Amino acid sequence: MKTYFRLLSFAKPIEKFAIPYVITTFLAVFFGVLNLTLLSPLFSVMMSKTTEKLPDPTKTTHSFDLITRFEEFVNYSVATYGEQPTLGYICLIILCSVLLSNIFKYFSQRIMEDLRVHTLLNLRKTVFNNVMNLHVGYFNNERKGDIISKVSSDVQVVQFTVTNTLQVVFKEPLTLIFYVIALLMISVKLTLFSLMVIPVSAFIISKIVKRLKRQAKESHESFAKMIGSLDEALGGIKIIKAFNATQRIKDKFHAENVFYSNLNRKMVRRQQLGSPVSEFLGVVMVTFIVWYGGSLILSKQPDALSVGQFIAYIALFSQVMRPAKALTDSFAGIHSGIAAGERVLELIDTKSEQVNKPDATTINSFQNSLVLENVSFSYGNKDVLKNINLVVEKGKTIALVGPSGGGKSTLMDLIPRFHDPKSGTIKIDGHPYTDLTIESIRSQMGLVNQESLLFNDTIFNNIAFSKPEATPEEVVAAAKIANAHEFILQSENGYDTFVGDRGNRLSGGQRQRICIARAVLSNPPIMLLDEATSALDTESEKLVQDALNKLTQNRTSIVIAHRLSTIHGADLILVIDKGQIVEKGTHRELVDHNGLYNKLIQLQTFS
Repeated sequence: MKTYFRLLSFAKPIEKFAIPYVITTFLAVFFGVLNLTLLSPLFSVMMSKTTEKLPDPTKTTHSFDLITRFEEFVNYSVATYGEQPTLGYICLIILCSVLLSNIFKYFSQRIMEDLRVHTLLNLRKTVFNNVMNLHVGYFNNERKGDIISKVSSDVQVVQFTVTNTLQVVFKEPLTLIFYVIALLMISVKLTLFSLMVIPVSAFIISKIVKRLKRQAKESHESFAKMIGSLDEALGGIKIIKAFNATQRIKDKFHAENVFYSNLNRKMVRRQQLGSPVSEFLGVVMVTFIVWYGGSLILSKQPDALSVGQFIAYIALFSQVMRPAKALTDSFAGIHSGIAAGERVLELIDTKSEQVNKPDATTINSFQNSLVLENVSFSYGNKDVLKNINLVVEKGKTIALVGPSGGGKSTLMDLIPRFHDPKSGTIKIDGHPYTDLTIESIRSQMGLVNQESLLFNDTIFNNIAFSKPEATPEEVVAAAKIANAHEFILQSENGYDTFVGDRGNRLSGGQRQRICIARAVLSNPPIMLLDEATSALDTESEKLVQDALNKLTQNRTSIVIAHRLSTIHGADLILVIDKGQIVEKGTHRELVDHNGLYNKLIQLQTFS
């Protein structure tokens, strides 16, 4: 129940939908039951000449029984206007009742759909917002497919749980109550006999749907794995083709697909079993009613049912199982929805390890230096950085070099606070990072990394991503600095050319230059360059390197360099190995030192 009430909170303000839904549903059910209730007087008129004797219309019972009062009206009409006009009146009344029932039914369904959309909107917004607020490290440990499944598929299932509950709590029970009242008005004895089927049916159906929640949870998890496999296959299609692994990937996806399909088949079979069971029990009960009710008629007792009443009773009772079956379906949907809801709420409840302190201040400029004091970092039990001490003065270029896996990228990730150090302090202009808002720290920095990530949008919008309010002139100026303006003009639609998924319609060098233009446009005082030229051909590298030189002019820059020839002019070069700074100095000083840096230069020179 705790899970359900949390899910229900996403429907707020629920009273905006619940109150009109209750009113329209009440009226729809009332007129719907009235349609069948009016069959008894109708049959009485039709059979009045052959089987039944109508009561004296001058004698009224002053009863609050709706059927009795309507029969009195029919008797009066027959005596006053005749049977033919009365039949017309009854048909007209039934027609109006059916019209009103369907009008109110339409509005109740419309309100319900509004509630579904409202719930889905709030839930998906909450889930996505929380995912976007999570720290970068969270995504290193989670499958992207599982997150996508929760945001899309699971959220879709949850919305029906919330709305189906209104049917379980209000609509179907109300419909059952109205039908039972109508049946009691026709015959108390026959109704008490016939209602024995409902608890029997409810018991059997509860046994059928008992395992649905566990199966539903397994189904959602399997679907998430399948989405993850699909995402990996699409993202790595070139590698799959290159290593002739297409069939292996197909088989992997097919195996998960078969498991998911078989699980869903079992769930649907169990859900579908409830409907025929309840329907069969209903038919069994109708058979007993026909036998028992027929016996009452044939006994010709003073309080025996008339033929018209008995036919109307059968018609009414045949509808009692409809809300009972709807209740069964709703309970099955709720089990599945709660299982999906638990997965969604788990994602919503995941908190970022990086949050701003309540009294955190903002930093609006970079004036002096960026300092790392005894900074250490680890992934789990694996130490990645150990006691790093570094001072980055304003306007200086600092280069990070060293063997792969030494900790360069991790150190770079600490500077824009993608991660927090396990120990030690990072300060900017004397302010500890933890005393500042994360957003203000990152506003002082621009990032160009090895993976030149672009969004599936136009070139203009990709450059302007760092400054959405930028004018066309500013975007063009940034593109010129990044040596991107010429190839952009030669593109199909210039700056309005779409770059494709992750920028795959452009070459590596073109993508990287657009990323540089994006960083130029934001005009940050600190630039972070993570092996920005390592994956490029010689011609593209020259163009990109020239753009990077323009970008770093008069700026504080921290550069991870793969090609050591690009950082000869750095003010300070740090050689990082096994998580520690093992050498530091200018290019000339490190060459003269004849240590690891010089060894790396020789390896590149003779490779």
